[in-house]
Amino acid sequence: MRDTPRSAFPHFCEIATRWMDNDVYGHVNNVHYYSYFDTAVNRFLIERGVLDIHGGKTVGFVVETGCSYFRSIAFPDTVHVGVRVAKLGNSSVRYEIGLYRNDDEMPAAAGHFVHVYVDRESNRPVPIPDDTRALLATLS
Repeated sequence: MRDTPRSAFPHFCEIATRWMDNDVYGHVNNVHYYSYFDTAVNRFLIERGVLDIHGGKTVGFVVETGCSYFRSIAFPDTVHVGVRVAKLGNSSVRYEIGLYRNDDEMPAAAGHFVHVYVDRESNRPVPIPDDTRALLATLS
């Protein structure tokens, strides 16, 4: 996904880097990249009303994630997180994510993020709710 332009993503979330995100090497530490993935996906779901993190009966658990790094991001950069759905299964969804620094056209990093939908009480997989599935289909 190194050569994936911004136009390949139907949704973007803007995240400001913070001074504390930089590590001793002067760039954002890799652990924060996963936080950007999580923030962009969950903000999208919450803002569109299909994820209730406090009282929803169904929630998405992250079961797999990965990231490849191409260019550094550092404070005070702004990260533009592109999100798209690569695979929509019965109880799981695989997102592809691109992290774009400021106005760069090509990603600084790219990766994936897999949610498995589960019943909050039993933690057992359940089908993706219809309203969530319809929303996720707009990211394909």
